[in-house]
Amino acid sequence: MTVIPTLQTERLILRPPVMEDWPDYHALMITDRALYMGGPHSTKAAWGMFCHDVALWTLEGHGALMMEDRATGECLGQVGINYGPLFPERELGWLVYRQAEGKGYAYEAAVALRDWAFAVCGLKTLVSYIALQNVRSIRLAERLGAIPDAMAERQAGDEDDLVFRHPAP
Repeated sequence: MTVIPTLQTERLILRPPVMEDWPDYHALMITDRALYMGGPHSTKAAWGMFCHDVALWTLEGHGALMMEDRATGECLGQVGINYGPLFPERELGWLVYRQAEGKGYAYEAAVALRDWAFAVCGLKTLVSYIALQNVRSIRLAERLGAIPDAMAERQAGDEDDLVFRHPAP
């Protein structure tokens, strides 16, 4: 049985998703705020994505963790490592709920999960697939030290996405 880790940073607890996280996740995914994640999505598609994030832990030994504020317990978004038939390579991804944007939470969470993936899973690289118009995520990938990889395979249907490569330390 796969044990989903709980990671801690200075301000965050990165923990497994629970059903109580679904309403906020769903609320994001059905709106235009999900545009850079292929949305807005139907409730059915959003549910499938939520379940994918959990199932990957059993299938691949990694998946999504929710970003919880250590001080308040509020869920601020999600960071995850995606993979499977829809992802040519393992992807480090993030989403932040509106009230948490611009405060560095995604950076803090992405560093923690990336470092865990390299140290514990033994991954040699991760990529981030980012829509060309998603300037905030591009800046975050650059801040994380990822570099554009024009030769990397893109996700089907998202051939215009930029691919940023996160090399292992």
